[in-house]
Amino acid sequence: MSGSAAGALHRGWINLKSALTRGDDHSILAECERGEDSAVEEFRKALNNGLSAPVQEIVSRQYVQIKEAHDRVKNLRDTTKKS
Repeated sequence: MSGSAAGALHRGWINLKSALTRGDDHSILAECERGEDSAVEEFRKALNNGLSAPVQEIVSRQYVQIKEAHDRVKNLRDTTKKS
């Protein structure tokens, strides 16, 4: 894992821990979505990186699943919007 990826992972964990401590559903889901945003972006980069056909197929299937998870988290977050 690169230094910047490790740093981003650590920052994400710290932000999620902070949201969990507050117990605010919207904040927790917003932090989860931020992590999912990062995963979706990394899969997009991988898919545009000239992978061999078998690897492209696997990464593409995983990308669809990660994107669906992202969208579920986003929808949940939107239902808990603060007034």
